[in-house]
Amino acid sequence: MPLKKTSIIVSELDCAAEQAVLQKSLSALPDVASVEFDVMNRRLTVTHDLEDESVLHKAIRSVRMTPTTGSGWADATSDPTTGGRGIHETTGSIPAWRVRASLAISGALAVASEIVALTLDDETTLPVMVMASASIVVGGLPTIRKGFIALRARTLNINFLMSVAVIGAAAIGEWPEAAVVIFLFALAEHIEAYSLDRARNAVRSLMAMTPDVAAVKQTDGSWSPMPASEVVAGAIVRVRPGERLPLDGVVVAGESSVDQAPITGESVPVDKTVGDSVFAGTINGNGVLEFRTTGGKDESTLARIVRTVQEAQSQRAPTQRFVDAFSRIYTPVLVALAGALAVVPWLVFSQPFMPWLYRALVLLVIACPCALVISTPVTVVSGLAAAARRGILIKGGVYLETGRKLRIIALDKTGTVTQGKPRLVDVLPQNGHGRDQVLQIAASLDALSAHPIAHAVREGWTGPLLSIGQFESITGRGVSGRIDGETYNVGNHRLAEERGVCSPEVESQLSQLEAQGKTAIVVATSRQAIGILAVADTPRETSIAALRELHALGLRTVMLSGDNQRTVEAIAKAVGIDDGRGNLLPEEKLTAIDEFKARYGWVGMVGDGINDAPALAKADIGFAMGAAGTDTALETADVALMRDDLRSVPEFVRLSRRTASVLAQNIAFAIVTKSIFFLLAVLGLATLWMAVLADMGASLIVVANGLRLLRSHPSTQQGTSLAVNEQPRP
Repeated sequence: MPLKKTSIIVSELDCAAEQAVLQKSLSALPDVASVEFDVMNRRLTVTHDLEDESVLHKAIRSVRMTPTTGSGWADATSDPTTGGRGIHETTGSIPAWRVRASLAISGALAVASEIVALTLDDETTLPVMVMASASIVVGGLPTIRKGFIALRARTLNINFLMSVAVIGAAAIGEWPEAAVVIFLFALAEHIEAYSLDRARNAVRSLMAMTPDVAAVKQTDGSWSPMPASEVVAGAIVRVRPGERLPLDGVVVAGESSVDQAPITGESVPVDKTVGDSVFAGTINGNGVLEFRTTGGKDESTLARIVRTVQEAQSQRAPTQRFVDAFSRIYTPVLVALAGALAVVPWLVFSQPFMPWLYRALVLLVIACPCALVISTPVTVVSGLAAAARRGILIKGGVYLETGRKLRIIALDKTGTVTQGKPRLVDVLPQNGHGRDQVLQIAASLDALSAHPIAHAVREGWTGPLLSIGQFESITGRGVSGRIDGETYNVGNHRLAEERGVCSPEVESQLSQLEAQGKTAIVVATSRQAIGILAVADTPRETSIAALRELHALGLRTVMLSGDNQRTVEAIAKAVGIDDGRGNLLPEEKLTAIDEFKARYGWVGMVGDGINDAPALAKADIGFAMGAAGTDTALETADVALMRDDLRSVPEFVRLSRRTASVLAQNIAFAIVTKSIFFLLAVLGLATLWMAVLADMGASLIVVANGLRLLRSHPSTQQGTSLAVNEQPRP
């Protein structure tokens, strides 16, 4: 019997401290195979063979945390413990206003106890002890309670270490300092939780882009509002100017410009008319649109994007795995050193016990690796959310973090570097055949092919099509079939050579067409060529700029195409690609990727996500172009570029390098800060409140530094400035 997986939202799950307690509590249950954590989404997933899943909830409640069954932010934001207000307005199950009130009272009492102690020059008088105790109870009771839970679970976390430090400070008569320490810690935790919610909200805000109500056409022709979640595929929905689209669909009436920045990151609105696809979350411009829905609210491109980003957040990036492994060693070692610092000078060197105990308490505060642990997920999630806002959907933190290692970018030609909409430009009959005859035969065969070049040939013929028998698609070469008892081939230069129909005259004409950057197609019988067709596909306007940016980043570029070598070289030269390789079959593209890996290192492959799937999978990072609305591209690519714009590739590389830089900054800052205060603690130059400020201050700084990745980008400015969310009017 296969194991079951249960996803649970835990509103108190904010950092590694809660994670460690939950890990011990749940792992101790029989029939629990594993527990996976997504701290950024306050979600854990338990793999188990339990008959009664309520046992899991009971185990979570036993450590004073609140479980809610769910699978993501949609469940978290409707968690009953938050009263429907959303997690960002609560701390665990305690309303934020109550937390802030407790902090204000705790802070006032702590300051008052310090003032009275300074005035009386005595920290152990009754008024000082009463005010300090009240401050600790009001502001620090949740921390101390969590500390005892951690003790019962035999887990070393910040709550346990802070509780020991505060109790120890009070025991040696440092009452005001104990109160100030617990107040500062509680305040810093509250600020940190608020800061972390900014990273969470970056993804949650994607879900809020779609309106809850849609104007749906009824059978009598009238329009009625209904919940968007209840609208099914095939319904007709109307959106007025300035409204957001509630669902994906295809326009059936009206014309307008639509701001697609929320999905694709495009800065310029896109004109939409009958037959064009539209996406949920985009913003209608100046016209009324009616569209037929292609799926429900949970099946929209935006919903798939949100799910993909959420899944990506759950994946542990390489740096995070290193940090987690480091912290598991770091904390126990420092706790052991703190214990030694407290007793060794007293027992071995007959030093006074209290001063060294105080230094040990300071070291306990420094022992928590909060800043180190929290720095990686916040930075990675911020980078993932920032990329999604720009129309770059990254399937995991590993790709965001390792994108900086790319040394060469391989690109498909058709639909990637070029428009992907080739046109028939030349028809050259051969051996006495007529123009219409050649074109009719080619169009009849190509009508059965889905290749863009075949489509261009078919569009070039407006007459009737011939009946085809024994049709065959020849991968990487063309097609063949029988017409009136004769076998005909329609394919590229390579197929013509293999079939032996390339006479000197045909070769000469093919060379001339290919030198002009055109794709040449030979129409032939089994004996001779009867015509040559030429198709032209112009480069995208953005391709030259994208290639220039990639070169500026120090990356080499190469084009891999099944088209003939001369055409590939002509297109590569026109846009500035370093190397162009043509006449490649799918398996030959794989060989080329292996060659690039051996010669240059990390390889990126850019294609359409379907035809180039093998090469995309073989590359270290596969980029799918124009993935908006394409299920296959969203599912198979490592990075899905939502718009047909190659400039997203250098943008991804820049974001990856910036993310890696921020990660390095955060880790270095956290380690240096800890090292400095470790030395100060041993020398007796650091106080408890200084250690708390250093520890929690470092956490806040690395969080704020990671959140810098969320800063808006020029490509999103227009989309966000037009964020009108009117309800549709019937």
